[in-house]
Amino acid sequence: MGLLWTDWPAEVLAVLRRGAVIPAHLLALDAGRKLDRRRQRALARYYLDAGSGGLAVGVHSTQFAIREAGLYEPVLRLAMETAGSWGRRPLVMIAGLAGKTGQALREAAVARDLGYHAGLLSLAAMKSASEDELIAHCGAIAAEIPVVGFYLQPAVGGLQLPASFWRRLAGIENVVAIKMAPFNRYRTLDVMRGVVEARAEERITLYTGNDDHIVLDLLTPFVVMRGGAEVALRIKGGLLGHWSVWTKTAVELLARIQAAVAAGAIAPELLALDSRVTDCNSAFFDVAHDFRGCIAGCHEVLRRQGLLEGIWCLDPHEGLSPGQADEIGRVFSDHSEFDDSAFVAANLARWMT
Repeated sequence: MGLLWTDWPAEVLAVLRRGAVIPAHLLALDAGRKLDRRRQRALARYYLDAGSGGLAVGVHSTQFAIREAGLYEPVLRLAMETAGSWGRRPLVMIAGLAGKTGQALREAAVARDLGYHAGLLSLAAMKSASEDELIAHCGAIAAEIPVVGFYLQPAVGGLQLPASFWRRLAGIENVVAIKMAPFNRYRTLDVMRGVVEARAEERITLYTGNDDHIVLDLLTPFVVMRGGAEVALRIKGGLLGHWSVWTKTAVELLARIQAAVAAGAIAPELLALDSRVTDCNSAFFDVAHDFRGCIAGCHEVLRRQGLLEGIWCLDPHEGLSPGQADEIGRVFSDHSEFDDSAFVAANLARWMT
């Protein structure tokens, strides 16, 4: 029998519903492009001590190629073991699920058996599928594990999905959240329309994956009309590749945003942080080269801090783009208040034990 979100411990569900920083866990490799278990464990400890509300493992930032490399189960297992021994508080553990239905079902079973609470379902392998086929696929996975819907931006392999798809996805009872990462305001609104049309706004928690507008996504009240009445939606937290680095200050930023939203007082200087965070993301994600160096760019931030030994990816052709290292250096300087290197330096030896 599959796992339902209603089976979750109440305190874990509360973390998701309240809104949390959930880093998209990166992959620590050695110079031979093999898993560096010590640094992988240290990376999870960093995220946990930074105050993250959970971990997303086996997702795009962990590199989809871990599957071909035989690392999917070992990487998920290591993160879960570290969370269990190091976390000491309620955490939402989310596993990336990819591939066509057979593969995604196998991954869902692995994640569920390891104790993961939900699966972030990538549809990148389903490019030729009809909407009916996509919904059947999502329903099959949701029968095994709670699903976090995922609007992956087309620039890195995602599909363009209409509001009708999101309405039908939101109608699946074991869909517990949606990560919106199309990097496109119109498509983000399509997700919200679908959730409202399905009358699922109380069951489905919205998370931003729009690394280009993190702060505004979290500050904005979104209004969707239903039957002539306004339905207000809020994006509660972020499941972000951007938050795989500088995670400590990301946790502090989310707390500041949540306090401002609760008080109903959004200061101009808080709004102004959106452009500054986006500027950092432009360097980390290599926007100048259509995101080709997005994973290597995040690796470079952690390398500079000492968490990673190098920026190696599973694909030997994947690395920093020309000029990207200089851009990363620029945002380290221009936006130093977001840099959590002092926190890393104070704890790195402990994380590496």
